Amino acid sequence: MLLHVVHETVYDYVPTVKTAQHMAHLRPAHNRRQQVLRHSLAISPEPAQRGETVDVYGNTRSFFSLQSAHEELKVVADSVVSTAAPALPGSAMAWEEVRERMRYHREAAWDPAAEFIFGSPYVPRHEDFIAYARPSFAAGRPLLEAARELTARIHADFDYEAEVTDVGTPALEALALRKGVCQDFAHVMLGCLRSLGLPARYVSGYLLTTPPPGQPRLVGSDASHAWVSVYLPFGEDDAAGAWADLDPTNDRFAGEDYVTLATGRDYADVAPMRGVIHGGASHQLHVAVTVTPVDAPPAPTIA
Repeated sequence: MLLHVVHETVYDYVPTVKTAQHMAHLRPAHNRRQQVLRHSLAISPEPAQRGETVDVYGNTRSFFSLQSAHEELKVVADSVVSTAAPALPGSAMAWEEVRERMRYHREAAWDPAAEFIFGSPYVPRHEDFIAYARPSFAAGRPLLEAARELTARIHADFDYEAEVTDVGTPALEALALRKGVCQDFAHVMLGCLRSLGLPARYVSGYLLTTPPPGQPRLVGSDASHAWVSVYLPFGEDDAAGAWADLDPTNDRFAGEDYVTLATGRDYADVAPMRGVIHGGASHQLHVAVTVTPVDAPPAPTIA
């Protein structure tokens, strides 16, 4: 599927901002399932400095600084991305076996996915997560089957409400509230999986804005979205494995109508925009996202 993504972020400041430093995760991921054919990042006012680096999780992030006074900051990421439906891992490994594989053992081979077992700034490991997850994780149940049921339970048990949480809401608070937005649903699912000793990572991205005829409109379109990726190891001696993407907000596997921006431990690692400003004591934030199909492939030029 060929998708055109436009992500516009506008900050209105009062009083004027004198100087600012910002970091953005707004370039979509480029991998076997998803290829970035075109990308641009327009920033107004024009930055004094800008550049790109790759973070520890392999995400491309943009840095820019503004050295002149401004009352508004406008950032528009414009991307064309080719996506393919991911092949679901065929592993039937029981969740307890995966947990044991991920535990540290002397002289055992290191699997990089193990770092996604630990707690993170918004998602601690906690007994409350284990208590909520347990009904889905019966003894001997395959991990992917159990994770899929956990996805469905979060979707059924939690209400999608935009005003009850914010970007700083901890996962334990969202679990107690049983409500929130896609970020909260993803954080709760991460807390459940990691508290059981299972590797899982946070995924930020987008959904197709207009679904195909006859298909329901998904929650999270017209905005940035978040979901969960759970790790499934392969054979006994093979440290390699596969990641399966699950969306508890919409109770489904992520498909070709999803565009991945970045992956990390939680929202703190991959926030679309963050920064430090001098001045601008208060601000209003406006975000608009549009994801639409492209009829014909564009020229593959990446800015």
